[in-house]
Amino acid sequence: MADRHDAATARIDNLEMRIAYQDEAIDALNKTVIEQWATLDRALGRIKQLEARLQEEQVSNIRPPGDETPPPHY
Repeated sequence: MADRHDAATARIDNLEMRIAYQDEAIDALNKTVIEQWATLDRALGRIKQLEARLQEEQVSNIRPPGDETPPPHY
């Protein structure tokens, strides 16, 4: 009976250690995901800023028809 008890105790100890390591791994992965989301949010914000600047540049470069500037030699 003692052998069964010792085997069960060893098995439970082994499972508890595995759970502890898994908890640590999950916490590390969670921190990594949080950091990546923050990086992604910053990148998306920057992309939106650049798109807005590009749109402004494209609008400011549109000239109405007939509004051509004469070449410099005139």
